[in-house]
Amino acid sequence: MSGVLYFEDFAIGQRFHHPARPTMDSDRIKRFASEFDPQPFHLDEEAAAAHPIFAGLAASGWHTAAVTARLLVESVPFAGGLVGLGVEVSWPRPTRAGDELSVSTEVTDVTPSRSKPDRGVVTVRTETHNQHGQLVQVLTAKVMVPCRPSLP
Repeated sequence: MSGVLYFEDFAIGQRFHHPARPTMDSDRIKRFASEFDPQPFHLDEEAAAAHPIFAGLAASGWHTAAVTARLLVESVPFAGGLVGLGVEVSWPRPTRAGDELSVSTEVTDVTPSRSKPDRGVVTVRTETHNQHGQLVQVLTAKVMVPCRPSLP
């Protein structure tokens, strides 16, 4: 197998883990939120503490998703890159300042294209946990992956 994975290299049940555990800090949480998701519970500790659901500063779910995307791209070397065809995402608990995130990915489906024999769709479920093992995000993605090129 080369450094990248082609459609034929994937199998249901296959797992990938990223060794890095990036830490979410309050400055980055606020910086991301100020640009992409400017809500008080992402920007201000006092407002966040008064929020009935978050009760403290929480990272934007999109910030958690962005960190997860980076770790997914680095841990699963899809041939042709991570070409998403659709995702479903949920955040069962907030990501907090100080959380160290880890991701694990499992292949849940491998489907050859019926109309384009040079590619297929690989479905992956990526779970993001904090340092306490608590699930902070579930991302299910359908990824278009090219087949291995045939030799001349």
